[in-house]
This record gives sequence, C-alpha cells and structure tokens, in this order.
Amino acid sequence: MSEVYANRRSRLRDHVNAAGTAAALVTRPANVRYLAAAAPQGSVLLLGRGEDLLVCAGPPEDRPYEGKPDENVRLHVLPANGGDAAVTAAGLAAAQGADSLAVEEHHLTVARHRALASVAPTLRLTDLGGAVEQLRVVKDEEEISCLRIGAEIADQALGELLESILVGRTERHLALELERRLVDHGADGPAFPTSVATGPHAGRRGHRPTDRRVEEGDFLSVCLGATYRGYRCEIGRTFVIGTSPADWQIELYDLVFAAQRAGREFLAPGVAYRDVDRAARQVLDSAGYAEALPPLIGHGVGLEIDEDPQLAPAAMGKLDACVPVTVEPGVHLPGRGGVRIDDTLVVRPEADGGPELLTITTKELLAL
Repeated sequence: MSEVYANRRSRLRDHVNAAGTAAALVTRPANVRYLAAAAPQGSVLLLGRGEDLLVCAGPPEDRPYEGKPDENVRLHVLPANGGDAAVTAAGLAAAQGADSLAVEEHHLTVARHRALASVAPTLRLTDLGGAVEQLRVVKDEEEISCLRIGAEIADQALGELLESILVGRTERHLALELERRLVDHGADGPAFPTSVATGPHAGRRGHRPTDRRVEEGDFLSVCLGATYRGYRCEIGRTFVIGTSPADWQIELYDLVFAAQRAGREFLAPGVAYRDVDRAARQVLDSAGYAEALPPLIGHGVGLEIDEDPQLAPAAMGKLDACVPVTVEPGVHLPGRGGVRIDDTLVVRPEADGGPELLTITTKELLAL
C-alpha cells in the first residue's frame, strides 16, 4: 500500500511543479489521509523539495480505524504546546530552500494564511485549489472495497432494525440504535449523523431526529451510512408503519422510485453530471413536484460523505469509471411527509455490467 500513497503524492507533486511551485502544504484532513494514509488530529502534510513530512501536533495514537502513517513519509512531531502544525510546516519548507508554497486556500482561515506568510516571508504563497480533491474523485479497487464493506455493514444494521418493533419508539431512539448496530458490525462509526424521520417529517433531507414517536400509518424514512477504514457510504429507504400503505403513499413512493431508477440507469463513464440529475429530476418535475425537489440528486462519496462530483443541475464535468456516487431523489410534502430513496453506486462501463450497486437493502415499499 505504501506504493499507492507514494504514487498519489507523486501525481500531486507533478501538478504543483507544472504550476511553477516548489512545495505544497496540505491541511484538509481528508486530503492528508488520502496522501499519507493517516491524518492524526491537527496534522498537515508538507510535500517538500527534499522530503515529504507529516507534521503532527503530537505523537500519532494507535487507533486502527484512523490508519497508520505511510512509512515513506517522515514524521515531524511538535513539542508540547508547539503551536500550529501548518505554520511549522511553512517554516520547514523555507528551511528546505523552497521559494514558493502551494496551500489549500479553501481550507485555511484568513488568520492562518497570514500566520504562514509571517513565519516564512521569503515564501511566495500560491493556491493549490482543489487539486487533491480532484485526485480523489476516481477510486482504486482497494478504496471501493472499503466502501463495499461499509455498505454491507449499513445494510445489515438497517435490516436488523426492520425486524424489530417500531411503533411507539422515538426517532431519536431509533437513530441511536442504528448507530450502535453499525459499530457492532465493524464500522469505525456512522458516516454522518443518522436521520430517522416519521410521519410529517418523513422524506425531509437532513432531518434531525426528534422525540416524535412512530405511529401506525406513518411513512418512516431512514438515512444512514457506515465509515469503514475512513471511507463513507450512504443508504436511504422509506417504509410504511404497521398497515397497508394509503393510495397517496403508494403513488408518491412509486414516483420517487421511478426517479431514482432513472438516475441510476444514467450512470456511465462519459455522462455529464447534470444529465444524471436531469434524468431523475424530470420524472418528479413532470408530476408537478418541481418545488419539492432537493438541490441535487446525488454526490460523490469516499473519505468524506459529500465530495466531488456533485450531480446537480448546474454541475460541470463528466463521470469516469470507478467513481462512487449516491443517487438520492426525494419529495417532502409539508404536513404530510414524503419519500426518499438513496443508494451508493460505483460507475462502471457497460462492458463490466454497468453501475455497481453497493447498498442492496430492498427498495420495495414494505409495511413494517
């Protein structure tokens, strides 16, 4: 695996050198982990002229789920109360003889940027931009394997919950139980705060669980994800509680399911991001739900739960093979509830069977 991280750093170094910059400072934690195999709290990565340094605020703790730093990156541990690792790294870059340093301006605060300029006034600071994020878009098979295992864990946790008694339990309690089950089955933890929404809350994107209790006839929408070795997946499903669905529930569910299927079927290398969004959005728009639609139909997943690409109406770019994304259309009707269906898939060419579905819990409208 060390060779994988070395290759990633080499690709970034080529990008930096082509832009006329001598060194790069990576501060965004997910980007540090992508390039160095681990990102201890407060750490930064310096791609220097002479060597690559992982500058840490303290000795890395032995936590398997956080990963171990790549052995080809030298650790530079700050003394107790040693200050900001990024500021120290800028000084080290200058000491190595660099005359310029590319930094992640989108991650640095203004105060931190000023501190870097102050400690190394001879360095010309340039913007690294989203160079590392772009490297992260296409995943290798080891990364996809971690996502696949995370999806299996999430499917397992959700499946077990569906076999339990739900009526009378609160949204908050069900969310906590799901997160416990994720860890029990081997996840590092939840990929994001678990959303459980019932009745009039159902189908609402990013709903925070409340003390509302599950009632007969409710829509129940659940969105959860597992983190495995740092990689995060996502699944969302909607069910009906305790009775046969009402006609309006069946109609709304079938519509969202058709939109989700349309989006999934559009996932292929070379397809524009906005075309995936359009395929799903048109199904709901044509049924009169334009005002109830989410701002985007899906997004990339990996070391973060919401990363590039964005499957949105104005998104620029085209899909590549081996890009994991979500497809998650939903409709929420104020005061009534709604439906959300969410899968994590990997873009694959038609010759390889088309998009690979990682989250396999049934999408049939079940009455629980």
